[in-house]
Amino acid sequence: MTDSSRNTPPYPKSHLLAASGIAALLSLTLLVFPSSQVEAKKTLLPLDFENSASMLVEEKDAPTAEPVTSADAEEIVPSQAVASAPEPEQAREVKVTVANGDTLSSIFAKAGLPGDTLHDLLGSSREARQLTQIKPGQVFHVTRDEQGGLESLTSRLSQLESVHVTRTAKGFSVKRELIKPSIRQAYAHGVIDSSLFAATQRAGLPHRLAMDLAKIFDYDIDFALDLREGDEFEVIYEEKQVDGKKVGSGDILAARFTNRGKLYTAVRYTDRQGKRTYYRADGSSMRKAFIRTPVDFARISSRFSNGRRHPVLNKIRAHKGVDYAAPTGTPIKATGDGKVILAGRKGGYGNTVIIQHGQRYRTLYAHMNGFAKGMRNGSQVSQGQVIGYVGTTGLSTGPHLHYEFQVNGTHVDPLSQKLPMADPLAGAERKRFLQQTQPLLARMDQERNTLLALNRQ
Repeated sequence: MTDSSRNTPPYPKSHLLAASGIAALLSLTLLVFPSSQVEAKKTLLPLDFENSASMLVEEKDAPTAEPVTSADAEEIVPSQAVASAPEPEQAREVKVTVANGDTLSSIFAKAGLPGDTLHDLLGSSREARQLTQIKPGQVFHVTRDEQGGLESLTSRLSQLESVHVTRTAKGFSVKRELIKPSIRQAYAHGVIDSSLFAATQRAGLPHRLAMDLAKIFDYDIDFALDLREGDEFEVIYEEKQVDGKKVGSGDILAARFTNRGKLYTAVRYTDRQGKRTYYRADGSSMRKAFIRTPVDFARISSRFSNGRRHPVLNKIRAHKGVDYAAPTGTPIKATGDGKVILAGRKGGYGNTVIIQHGQRYRTLYAHMNGFAKGMRNGSQVSQGQVIGYVGTTGLSTGPHLHYEFQVNGTHVDPLSQKLPMADPLAGAERKRFLQQTQPLLARMDQERNTLLALNRQ
């Protein structure tokens, strides 16, 4: 081997220059970047010295690098350097809806309340124990304090009532709140095809208002006898609403009933003393001294007759009243104001009530199953007051009311007898009545015209 060969460098000069450049670059990187990034950078450096120089040139001229993505970060940053995200805090306000099978205990558990909260609440008061009466669909709004305990609770018990529970220094306070509904006027119209109840139901009237409608007109119409297919009614009544939703009904404000082609009108009027009564459109009273029928919606099973064969005695015997067949226990009403002169047993009449109305009139109610509370000789009764209940005592073949009507001691047919009228409104009271009621009748006319126009289309 010659001396010249011993002095020959082991690597080409270009390679040595590239290595020097790489060393300088690494030194600069250590000064600028954190050690973790340096380690990462080292792993990405090319190990092929042959191409290192050209790669350095390309890096020098390359554009600025894009931000590191999450995927890239997983490659670059060690896993132990990633901080764990904190768990979200539990919400302080919770809404829980009662499902089938839920109890108040399960509702509190769903709301994340401590186990002893329910025991403490139910032991705080009698009102709190009523909270256990929950129903599917009921919603509980629960607010918890910073420690996770019950701070307050609110739930709607019904459309018109809610309950509020609040934690106080002494325990829990439970308060019920009645929700006052708004009142609007509603209109209903119906035609009789089978019964009053069926027609009112189709018209959207509640059962209670159907009863009220019959009561208003029972001075003129016998609803057990006089109704005919094609009869019709119109009603303006109070409708109760909460949050724009119907939650109930109030009173009938005005009504019309067409029976056998004859039109009857009734309007409610509140006098200066606050008493509410129904009058005709002209201010004359709807109220007579007597109402037509003592039993609502009963069937007439036997009429007034001087030559009827008695069903028990089987012989011709005058029937001096009207029989109303109805289920046992059906309420019987006094047909007029008066004084009870008999409330007891009366031979074949069975349990009987006789009422004296002034000097001229007397009514009798027989075969009762029992008497209303407080009914005794000498009692004062009001028209429409329940005096007893339909039965089959005495000489009777089935549950019914036997009703008699006497004028000056003579039996007359209560279905054909012309009944005495009550006094009409007069003077300033009548003027006030017209001011109150004429807008109602005008509204009814408008609603009817609109309905007729729709039917023509």
